[in-house]
Order: sequence, then C-alpha cells, then structure tokens
Amino acid sequence: MRKYGAGVQVCVEVRNFYYITMLRDPVSRYLSEWKHVQRGATWKTALHMCDGRPPTQDELPACYSGEDWTGVPLADFMSCPSNLANNRQVRMLADLSLVGCYNMSTVSELERGRVLLASAKANLRNMAFYGLTEFQRKTQYLFERTFGLRFIRAFTQINSTRAASVGISEKVRWRIEGLNALDVELYEYAKELFLQRYQYNRQRQHREERLRRWRERQQRQRLHRTYLAEMWRLGGGGGGGGGAGPGEEEQAKGLEEVATTEDYSSQ
Repeated sequence: MRKYGAGVQVCVEVRNFYYITMLRDPVSRYLSEWKHVQRGATWKTALHMCDGRPPTQDELPACYSGEDWTGVPLADFMSCPSNLANNRQVRMLADLSLVGCYNMSTVSELERGRVLLASAKANLRNMAFYGLTEFQRKTQYLFERTFGLRFIRAFTQINSTRAASVGISEKVRWRIEGLNALDVELYEYAKELFLQRYQYNRQRQHREERLRRWRERQQRQRLHRTYLAEMWRLGGGGGGGGGAGPGEEEQAKGLEEVATTEDYSSQ
C-alpha cells in the first residue's frame, strides 16, 4: 500500500494457487501410519471440521484411552472401527458433506462408500497435479512438464521404508485391503490415469523435439541458400561482368565465416 497526498493506492498482488497431492499404495500407507502411531503420534489437534463443525464424540469415538496409542499392536490398530487410518486417502480427497460428514446414520455404508469414492476420483482428476510415491521419477517428470519447472536434483526412489520392513501374512494383507477397499480402488484409478498422462506427455515431448529439429534444419537450409546466393552475386553471377574485386573477396570471406559460425551454433 502506498500513500500519495490525500489518496491511497493499493497494490494487489495476484497469485495462482494450485491443489496438488501425492498418493501411496494403500497397504504400505496403512502400515506406515500404524508404525507412526505406534511411536506415539496423535492427531489430537486436528479438528476434522466438516460443514462448519467438528464431529461429536459419538460420531468419532477415540480408539484409545490416555495420551496416545504408543506400542499398539497391528491387530488392535485394525480392530478399531473408527480408526481414521482406514480409507484415509479417499476421505481426505472427497467432499464429506455429501454423506453427512462423520454422521454414519445419514446413509448406508455401501452408499456412503460409493459417494465418497466418486467424489475423491473427481477431485483428484480436477487437481492441477498429483503424483504417486511408487513412481518418483515419473512424478518428477510430470511435475516439471505441468508447471514448466526444473528440479536441481533427480527424485530418488527409496523402497526401504519402515512399512516395507514390516512382514505380514497374506491373511493380514487381505484384511488391510478390506479395511481400505475404497483407497485400493482409488489408487488403481489414480495409477491408470497417472500412467496415461505420463505416456501422453512423453509422446507430446517427442513431437515437440521433432518439430524443433525440423525448424533447425529449415533454418540451416535458409542460411545455406542465402550464403550461396550472396556468393553468386559477389562472384559476378548476377551480371556484373568481371570477377570479384579485393573488397568483394574480403566481404565474401566474412559472409562465409559468419554463415559457418551460425550453422555450427544452431546445431
């Protein structure tokens, strides 16, 4: 804000805000959150606001008593029906007001899942960008193509995470996938759309590179034709009669050097 005499000039800076997110394989994400909670992490400060109010104790009962859930076994972590780790990715992407927020009595569980999944897919599809943790290099490539930016370092794919170090049986994996059925379906949808966008951008980049090389060849050909025409003119081909004089020879030599330099620099 600047003041000029009795008047005031207000400078408004316009910014563009983009929503982006990262998705992760649902089983790995669930195990990672369990390990995080097991070490004492809580979300007590999260208000979970929806439609202008937080959920009541009856709508979202706590999974544990005390300060935190430190040391919780995986079986107990999976047994709490109000555990927000279940289908977290769908819930955080969807519009919860469509199903009465955290009030489970407004619609049936089946209808609730259908509405939330459709909402999450639509919001994900309309985001400016999203990436997948399991595809770091492709995520970097799409981010750079989307926003016209370049990272100074390449993304690193790290698979030796805490979740990866957890050994679980097939039965436990099926249980986790069942608890996160919406997240599993969302992730499959996100992965398919992500790879489609990646292939599209790769093909588009190849077309752009071919067009750039074609334009460079056209430019080199124009320079070559211009150079030949000028040499023909200076050499008397334009009807001047005699050969080129000393001054004309120097000029022709200079043109040749310039044309050669431009030709190499264009490559």
